[in-house]
Order: sequence, then structure tokens, then C-alpha cells
Amino acid sequence: MPLSGYKDVMLPGPTHDPMTEPSSALAQSGFALIPAAVDADTVQRLLHALERVPPEVWLRREERQGYALRNLLAHAPKVAEWAASGEVRAWVEAVLGPAAFPVQSLLFDKHPEANWKVRWHQDVMIPVRERRETPGFRSWSVKAGQVYVQPPAAVLERMLILRLHLDDCPAENGALRVIPGSHARGRLDTEAVQEWRARVPEVTCALPAGGLLLMRPLLLHASAPAVRPGHRRVIHLEFAADPLPGGLQWP
Repeated sequence: MPLSGYKDVMLPGPTHDPMTEPSSALAQSGFALIPAAVDADTVQRLLHALERVPPEVWLRREERQGYALRNLLAHAPKVAEWAASGEVRAWVEAVLGPAAFPVQSLLFDKHPEANWKVRWHQDVMIPVRERRETPGFRSWSVKAGQVYVQPPAAVLERMLILRLHLDDCPAENGALRVIPGSHARGRLDTEAVQEWRARVPEVTCALPAGGLLLMRPLLLHASAPAVRPGHRRVIHLEFAADPLPGGLQWP
């Protein structure tokens, strides 16, 4: 169920009011699209900020061009300023309330030297400051020095992902694909994932530069390799609004 072009892609309803429609769409479908969320000047400022990030902190495959950044807000202060701006806070607080705060920041850049695909999955891991054994928290791991854990579904249900596209991302450029409504059934095992795929048509989240995708972590999503790969730079921010139990702390 790919969406043609970049217009009229907010679900549900015909309007693109970022203060009301995203909340309704997130509750019903698990995601919302705002095609003209950020103006071209802001996009260019953010791209310029990324150019100042030291080359050594980029994730690379062998000696090729970097394809991702962890802890983006620490490496790019101008991006951090934008993430704390009134417009971003308005989108996030409309969903999570005024107590919301960022817990993870990434940049993804799918390009000809790093043209990967992502299988259907939910985002079920969160970063924490340190490991503390806590009921309901499992599958501990460490990536690039950061501790991750899989929390109970109730924690993920109270989180929000914000993805800002810095390049045009039509379907052929590896746009994210999602299965509407799949966020509302908790963590899904392999069999349940297959059932959702067979029963509910997927939606391709094609967006222009400056377009914004809001989504719940438990929404099933995937992406294919780009057919015509160019840059597909995406700022990926994760927000929470609640403290963690058992002495666990967000980073």
C-alpha cells in the first residue's frame, strides 16, 4: 500500500495540524506523517551541522563513507538546539506531555556505499545508564559502550520516535514501511509478525526533505535497499516521559 508522492499522507484525516492530528493518528495507526514539518533553511542548517561532526565518530563499514551516528545530540550541538526547540517540543509534548525528554539520538544515512535493508521488527530495546537487574527487564547488551535492555511493553508504549528526513525519500530511496495498528498488541513474536503482514497492508512512508515521521516504538516497520540510492539522511530521536523502575536510569 505505497503512498504516491508526498501529499495527503497524514493518517487519519485530510488535515495536517501537527498539534491534533498526529496524536489521533498515533493512537489509531501507530504513526503520523507531516510532509512539510521543517522548512528548507532549517534542513540546510542541520545538514551543515552534520558536516562539522568529527569523521572518527561516524559508524563505518571498513573504510567507506560513514552511514550512522550514535549519540547524535552530543556530537552535533546545533542539532541538539533544534531538538530542544519549541517546534520539536510541541510535537513531542502533544503526545507525551511536558515531562518528555530525549533518551536516544541517532543519524542514519543510507547511501550507495551503505545500502542496507531492515527486516520487519519492533524497536524493543532502550538505553540505560547501567545494568541493574529489574523484574520485567531482559536481554541486556552493550553497544559502543552504551548499555541496552528490553523493557516491559508498558515502557515502550509510553515512548515516541521522531524521524526528520534531511533528503527526499520516495519509495525507491529506501523509505520506511510500516504496518498500521501493529503497535497496539505489545511485543510480537515471529508468528504474530507474520500474521500481521498477511492480514494488514503495509504503508510506505515516502517523505520529502523536511518531512517528519512520528511513530510508536512497537509499530512493525522495515525498509528495503534503495533502488536508486542517494543520501537518505534521517535524524532519529527517541523520547520518554516517565522514570524507570528498580533504580534503572535513562542515560
